[in-house]
Amino acid sequence: MKAPISWLRDLVTLPTDATTATLVDQFTSVGLTVERVEETGSPVTGPLVVGRVLTYVDEPQKNGKTIRYCRVDVGDHNDPASDDHPASRGIVCGAHNFDEGDLVVVALPGAVLPGDFAIAARKTYGHISDGMICSMLELELGEDHDGIIVLPADAAAPGADATEVLWTADQVLDIDVTPDLSYCLSIRGLAREAAIANAVSFEDPYRTPLPAATDGGYPVVLESDRCGSFVALTIDGIDPSAPTPDWMARRLRAADVRSISLAVDVTNYVMLEAGQPLHAYDAATLAGPIRVRLAAAGEKLRTLDGQDRDLDADDLLITDDSGPIGLAGVMGGETTEVSATTTSIVLEAANFQPASVSRTFRRHGLPSEASKRFERGVDTQLAYAAAQRAAKLLVAHGGGEITAETIVGGAPAPHHITLRAGLIPALLGTHVEQDETIRLLTAAAIPVTALGDSFTVTAPSWRGDLVDPYDVVEEVARHVGYDRIGLRLPTAPARPELDQSIRNRRAVLRAVAALGFSEVLTLPFASVEEIDHLGVPEGDARRRQVALANPLSRTHGYLRTTLLPGLFAAIARNTSRSLTDLALFEQGRVFLDGGEPAAPRPAVTHRPGHDELAAIDEALPAQPRTIAAVVAGNWRPAGWQGPAVPADWTHVVAFAEAAAGAVGLRLARRNVRHAPWHPGRCAELSINGLAIGHAGELHPDVIAAYKLPERTCAVEFDLDLLLAHATGQGSIGILSPFPLAKEDVALIVDATVPAAEVEAALREGAGELLESITLFDVYTGEQAGEGRKSLAFGLRFRADRTLTDAEAAEIRQRAVAVAVDRFGAVQRA
Repeated sequence: MKAPISWLRDLVTLPTDATTATLVDQFTSVGLTVERVEETGSPVTGPLVVGRVLTYVDEPQKNGKTIRYCRVDVGDHNDPASDDHPASRGIVCGAHNFDEGDLVVVALPGAVLPGDFAIAARKTYGHISDGMICSMLELELGEDHDGIIVLPADAAAPGADATEVLWTADQVLDIDVTPDLSYCLSIRGLAREAAIANAVSFEDPYRTPLPAATDGGYPVVLESDRCGSFVALTIDGIDPSAPTPDWMARRLRAADVRSISLAVDVTNYVMLEAGQPLHAYDAATLAGPIRVRLAAAGEKLRTLDGQDRDLDADDLLITDDSGPIGLAGVMGGETTEVSATTTSIVLEAANFQPASVSRTFRRHGLPSEASKRFERGVDTQLAYAAAQRAAKLLVAHGGGEITAETIVGGAPAPHHITLRAGLIPALLGTHVEQDETIRLLTAAAIPVTALGDSFTVTAPSWRGDLVDPYDVVEEVARHVGYDRIGLRLPTAPARPELDQSIRNRRAVLRAVAALGFSEVLTLPFASVEEIDHLGVPEGDARRRQVALANPLSRTHGYLRTTLLPGLFAAIARNTSRSLTDLALFEQGRVFLDGGEPAAPRPAVTHRPGHDELAAIDEALPAQPRTIAAVVAGNWRPAGWQGPAVPADWTHVVAFAEAAAGAVGLRLARRNVRHAPWHPGRCAELSINGLAIGHAGELHPDVIAAYKLPERTCAVEFDLDLLLAHATGQGSIGILSPFPLAKEDVALIVDATVPAAEVEAALREGAGELLESITLFDVYTGEQAGEGRKSLAFGLRFRADRTLTDAEAAEIRQRAVAVAVDRFGAVQRA
């Protein structure tokens, strides 16, 4: 919110010592952070002066254009008189909206206009143009460029500095208004805060409440409870050519709102001053009663920005007999906009449900100054006073008269809050006298009644944020001053130990980070195209995407079903910045649509009931927690210790094994085909026969689609499933005083038999004395036989005594026997 200081001082009489710096500190101390203080003034550097047109000659050109060669009196900046002309300057001008004797604005050579447009004397159309007569657009004073600026006859003498005529020096506060203080999105609200801070009275210029309903003007019908009230004032006999007064245009510019036309400027001016958005309709273009209703299927609306919009059944509309003429609280329609021929206006000031406006403008990607105010809540009593203020400004500067008014609906009953007086110091941690509380609330125009040790507070119509006693405590805290609240740390209550599942999850994250992987956080939004790029087949659970009602981006309108696309984007972004050796991981939830029923929409005024919470839970999709990692480039760069070690599938498999080992589990692996991994280079990860994820090298098509480095490898598995089988965090075992017995065995099996299954058979046959088993060699060749392979395992046994060679050999043969029986393995000598 940009607030010119001069405008603020118009609404409240501040002490002489209340400087801009003082106001900045006061606003910031009550939660209205002033981001910056801007100075208004001329954007022109160099000589910009007032000139009087002495003479001009119209000169038609071959291109069909007629220019004027003017002699302009610019006072002390004139060229000397000659036999051909009096003391003046010769200037070529293409505009024709002025006459001899008019005062104009002249940029002399050496001036630089907005856009770094330097003015110099130059020859054009057969004359030396010794300066330029300026339009509104060229000086960034407005959009009009069809003619030049013609000043009032008494504006200034020729040669006077035009900046003093066109611009008023002012300071503008750029304030970050938090959503709970929506009334401060207005000069009126900020003036009230300034009055409280400086202990002066504030006379609200918009204090007239919303009157009882009346239908004496343009007919209005409310067909939805999302519109609480609707005021329509009819103003006839307006001069469509009446300009916006300079003071109003200057204030709008200072507030970062461009001047368009008198009718539009007045509605914007009152919105900024009061906080009530308004809209002006050309009465001649309205067909039948104005109706406020929800959209019907297939309806369309062309909004004021010229865009045709497909309407949703949840959109609240302003309509007439011709159909939709506006998105309620967001933007008006093109068919009924005020134009250069409008002489009769129907002025709208309404109050719309904040949540409805918020959903509509996000759905259509159409934020506006009006929607910003409506979504945060507008004073429910303000519509009539704001409409009257705007109508009077239109009549004062555009002629005409207010001929009729319609008021439909009404404001809700006041909301009362009861709280104990002791709640305020108890929560704030500082002593606040009861009298001080009453004084502060009363100064904020919040009625308060004290009865014993309790208060009854009535929330004003513009304070929709005051809902419960804790909101009142916060309001008192803002004006007491946060600096009075001490820096004591609260005493932490005694808590039980962390849940075992939390400890297990932390153990997993510590284990994988210790391997050298860096954790990243990506947004949980996805697109259908990302799933297509993964090569996921139809029917795969990852295609069951949950659609977002109001996505932040139209390109990512769903919740993710896998973490991999987010990690791929992080890899691609880093490699594009020459960071090529990467090992990234992420843990988080994915969301799988199971066709759940629609969730109820709870109110924000009270806590949902048990049945409502149960219905919301029932409507939630499955949200398993998963973990994924991607490696690319080199795991270890080349250096004095040796050549580079490329990052490959072994590192992502090690990631999964480290995660499992951290909670006392051992993973089994087998070769499968599963997108987005390369066929033949993908391992399914399982625990006790239950598949939990996959690891391996990515498919080349996936690598190309995501612009990843060649041979990029990835792993993803269900962290919830892993933790559900956890047997305890990994730990260092008891050191045995007895030696290991080492036995090696080589088995020849069919090439299609997974090494992991052979290992499992050996482990089963060896029994409890097997301490570890390691695959240390795989051989395929002539000695193994066609279609066969040799797997060599190192077996390590340990007991509570020293094992003899014979005992170790016997255990080895029991292990081999299971492999022979299960796979037809042949033991190599």
